[in-house]
Amino acid sequence: MDDLAVAIGLVLVIEGLLWALAPGVGRKLLAATAEVPESSLRLVGAFAVAAGVFLVWMIRG
Repeated sequence: MDDLAVAIGLVLVIEGLLWALAPGVGRKLLAATAEVPESSLRLVGAFAVAAGVFLVWMIRG
C-alpha cells in the first residue's frame, strides 16, 4: 500500500510541474487535445497504461 501512495504522489508531482512551470503550455496542450478524435485518445491512453505496467513489471518483477 505504501508503494501505491508513493506512485500517486509522483503522479501529482509530475502533473503539477507542468502547471507550476509552464501554465501556458498546459493550456495549449488542453486545447490541442480537445481537437483530437476520441479513438486516438483511447489508443494513446491504452499505450500509456501498457507502457506503465511494463515499466513496473521490469523494475519490480
